[in-house]
Amino acid sequence: MMESATGLTVDELAARAGVTVRTIRFYSTRGLLPPPEIGPRRVGRYGPDHLSRLALIEELQHQGMTLSAIERYLQQLPPDLSAQDLAIHRALVAGWLPDQAEDMTRAQLERRAGRELAEGDLDRLAAMNVLVRTDDPLVFQVDPGLLHLGTRLLDVPIALETILAARGVVIEHTRSAARELSRLFKDEVGEPYRDGGPDPDDVARLKSLSAHMQPMVVQALVTAFQRSMKEELREWFGGREA
Repeated sequence: MMESATGLTVDELAARAGVTVRTIRFYSTRGLLPPPEIGPRRVGRYGPDHLSRLALIEELQHQGMTLSAIERYLQQLPPDLSAQDLAIHRALVAGWLPDQAEDMTRAQLERRAGRELAEGDLDRLAAMNVLVRTDDPLVFQVDPGLLHLGTRLLDVPIALETILAARGVVIEHTRSAARELSRLFKDEVGEPYRDGGPDPDDVARLKSLSAHMQPMVVQALVTAFQRSMKEELREWFGGREA
């Protein structure tokens, strides 16, 4: 069994994040990564928050931000953000289009995941959209930003059928929200296909509005979902206590 995401050495962190040890040390000297916990024999140990922060830094770089701009962005974040909170921030800065998936062999995937993966684990990761199987049974298309979070969820006792059902619910309702938001955007800039063909100016304005609205829309969806789930759980537990 490989190392978990808790108590990683710098070499293990680099392998899990898909970067070099030199990159991690460079980010640390720039203050982009918090210092590790010092364990026995003065060996630094890293955890899930370091993995999530590395994924966020990678996404910010993908969006074209300089290291100085990334430093300013990270300095504005609360110092006690969890790995899940950092993952939400990554989602807020990611583009509308999905990330370019990386092709990984099973050995590479297990190295990045930090553990051996059974066929059932692969099925669960696929259900969570972490990976897509290819024609080659030993090669997968993997979203590296979701991999370490999906790996942590493998230990949560949720049946595969429940994950697939939840995925269906999310897809159905997010598509509905996307259709309604697209309609609002089109009404704002004008229907780009009103005369039988796209108007370049309208299309450009629609794309610009979409890009500028992205962080607000994603944050609104995340916030609304979190509040709704809290209300549902409050009612459920309240009913059980009654």
